Amino acid sequence: MAEHPAYPVGLRLFGRRVVALGGGQVAQRRLPALVAAGADVLLVAPEATPSVEAMADAGAITWVRRRYQEGDLADAWYALIATSDPAANTAASAEAERHRVWCVRSDDADAATAWTPATGHSAGVTVAVLTTDARGRDPRHTAAIRDAVVEGLRDGTLVARHHRTRVPGVALVGGGPGDPDLITVRGRRLLAEADVVIADRLGPRDLLAELPPHVEVIDAAKIPYGRAMAQEAINDALIQHARQGRSVVRLKGGDPFVFGRGMEEVQALAEAGIPCTVVPGISSSISVPGAAGIPVTHRGVAHEFTVVSGHVAPDDQRSLVDWPALARLTGTLVVLMGVDKIGQIAETLIAHGRSPDTPVALVQEGTTAAQRRVDATLATVAETVRAEDVRPPAVIVIGEVVAVGPRPASEPAGGARRPHLPSNRG
Repeated sequence: MAEHPAYPVGLRLFGRRVVALGGGQVAQRRLPALVAAGADVLLVAPEATPSVEAMADAGAITWVRRRYQEGDLADAWYALIATSDPAANTAASAEAERHRVWCVRSDDADAATAWTPATGHSAGVTVAVLTTDARGRDPRHTAAIRDAVVEGLRDGTLVARHHRTRVPGVALVGGGPGDPDLITVRGRRLLAEADVVIADRLGPRDLLAELPPHVEVIDAAKIPYGRAMAQEAINDALIQHARQGRSVVRLKGGDPFVFGRGMEEVQALAEAGIPCTVVPGISSSISVPGAAGIPVTHRGVAHEFTVVSGHVAPDDQRSLVDWPALARLTGTLVVLMGVDKIGQIAETLIAHGRSPDTPVALVQEGTTAAQRRVDATLATVAETVRAEDVRPPAVIVIGEVVAVGPRPASEPAGGARRPHLPSNRG
């Protein structure tokens, strides 16, 4: 430890002059936080990176396009010295000392009067990690400590008790396609703070095992009153637990508003006067094809993609889908909840002009350890589903993008294949 370690403090720079010397990579990393703090940033540099120049063009900073000159720091409260000229850095540092301006030097920490900590943010908390002396500083180690603390706050593994009264209510959280690592940071944090979790079958259920023992976990698939009353029963459960002053998370698969009936729950809560926070999730319509090596769009192949529900057949009077119009599109068609109707869907698309040879991929249990991909064409997909015993949940991708990705040389050109993917557990 140094004889005189740095004294940690948070600077309130709103409306105060901050001078940055040098428009390179250091400025590119540091200026956004200064702008976010509300500082009046003056950049002095003959050149700047495109990102820094964009900040100036947007009016976020003022850019004087020249080299440092004596007097540039006279009205500053804080200075970032990061030019490529050591002599200019030394002169600016001396000026800062004369004017009692705290300054950071990117080229010589020993000559600086301030050091920039490794910072991160989570749920209104700023984490700043500062090494005790300049000579022993290891930026990678400091950043690793910062990352560990922030990640713990975000995913709920590092939980501090709230000493203020929490407002009861419901958080409608999209859990993503199934891999627990694909839930959003905010969703995972709210899950860690919940008193009650009402979970869907398709949500990232592995996360439930990480919850503290006092958290009540309710399986939405097993809420009583029968299938016809299931949604109404879920709504009632959300309202009742929230009215008891509990913090409730409704954990849903994918995104709450993509065929997730999330708006029905929001409306029910609004009618009951219950506050609700909606946390979007990664939709399986995009993430599952991506995990299987299929881009839903690709330059020169598909300029649009359409996501459609296949839970009712094309000839069902309840269907709201214009299948003939979809058949005329040339882009990608992603079908959710359509495994048992794919034969009828394929026949309808072919009947209205889509080629029978159009590639089709079915990705079952996407992003999980059980993921598998089965390939076919519109003409063969019905038989392929039966032969390969494809079962829900599966995302169906129809279009030329299916054939874009590389196919492992050891696997056949048709039928089932399981692509080599990175581990879903990180």
